[in-house]
Amino acid sequence: MTTTVLLTGFEPFNNATVNPAWEAVRHLDGWREAGFVVHGRQLPCVFGEANRVLCEIIDELRPSIVIAVGQAGGRADLSVERVAINVDDAPIMDNSMQQLVDTPVVAGGPAAYFSTLPIKAIVKAMREAGLPASVSQTAGTFVCNHVFYGLMHHTEGKAMRAGFIHIPYLPLQAAAFPGAPSMALDDVMEGLRVAVRVAVQGGADIVDAGGRTH
Repeated sequence: MTTTVLLTGFEPFNNATVNPAWEAVRHLDGWREAGFVVHGRQLPCVFGEANRVLCEIIDELRPSIVIAVGQAGGRADLSVERVAINVDDAPIMDNSMQQLVDTPVVAGGPAAYFSTLPIKAIVKAMREAGLPASVSQTAGTFVCNHVFYGLMHHTEGKAMRAGFIHIPYLPLQAAAFPGAPSMALDDVMEGLRVAVRVAVQGGADIVDAGGRTH
């Protein structure tokens, strides 16, 4: 039986012409190894609409594993997110010119959801592959967290492992922000490959207190 893996990445936002999350995910669409196949899909960077599209894709593909990916400009490593919180509090407008403030992602929903991916095992495997990585304790309050929360809410009680990974700018983006960290697209893609392989293995997460976290 082949395991279906869904990777999602956002369209460009905030007047950018590229989003590294989508660049990585689209290149991994159709990637397969023994036992699994990856589907890459783009999400709009729009509150509400992003979760509607995501839920439709999940209901269509019925994946066993879902990893949403988003850009985190200013971060230097692959940040495997631990927790999504039930609040939209946007520092900028989304692509439909909404700027939600102190608004729940899901009215009446739990305050937070934890990732069901083996987050520390993924970080350990990324580091062993020579990639900078850490567990992150905050996915922010923009559309990335909105989708992370929506993903966990939609998959609650289902036989799916799901979570979110933030990635740095690409070098071409960082060139516009002197001193900003970046990561090559090939390294981002390899990090996502590592995350998928670890998640597909299906083992329990590890207990590891080492390494910095956001």
